[in-house]
Amino acid sequence: MSTYVNRLGEDVPRLGEAPAGDAVAVWSLDTTLAVVGGHRIDEAPAILDAGERERAGQMRWARDRHRYFASHVGLRVLLGGYLGTAPQEVVLVREDCPCCEAPHGRPAVAGGEVQFSLSHSGDLAYLAFAAAPVGIDVEAVPSAAAVEDVLNTLHPAEIAELSALPAAERPEAMARLWSRKEAYFKGTGTGLALGLAEPYVGSGPTPSQVPGWHLTDLPAPAAYAAALAVRR
Repeated sequence: MSTYVNRLGEDVPRLGEAPAGDAVAVWSLDTTLAVVGGHRIDEAPAILDAGERERAGQMRWARDRHRYFASHVGLRVLLGGYLGTAPQEVVLVREDCPCCEAPHGRPAVAGGEVQFSLSHSGDLAYLAFAAAPVGIDVEAVPSAAAVEDVLNTLHPAEIAELSALPAAERPEAMARLWSRKEAYFKGTGTGLALGLAEPYVGSGPTPSQVPGWHLTDLPAPAAYAAALAVRR
């Protein structure tokens, strides 16, 4: 699967029909922008719902609140465009968790007309939209210390792959691997509840495929890795 990454900027995006069949629309966003998709970020509280406003209000740093507002305004602009409604009228819900059936699973649109996933790291956000369950993740290349912290929690074959690499190459390989894992976990809705060992996705140039899903790496800026998981 070769996926083009669209860029959401200050202007209102031009959207076609919502993705259908096995099509996936992927967007990237610079979350430092003051205007996203035609909406000023300082007006974000009027666009987001109560839950989103509450979560943003719990963030200590203004920079983090701005990133959150920008990514969620971008999400609502794109969802509203695909659904033919205003961004503030998009109703977001949580699916049931596949592990415990409590309502804290994948975020979803009420009615389920479009499936989506959102990820952000640093000043960058990635968003994916599809007809089938989808997960997306973008990761900044971690420090060497961060690699060591999580290395032994991975699949045994992934531990072996990373351990065999020169130390200088491990952070980039870990970013590839981590973005693939997170994309899959977001697509399934399990998050990290079942640990990091499964499934095996690999750290090499091409992801290992997981039964029932298609994993693909996405183009990303230097010092980042990104991946997409779509249920077949």
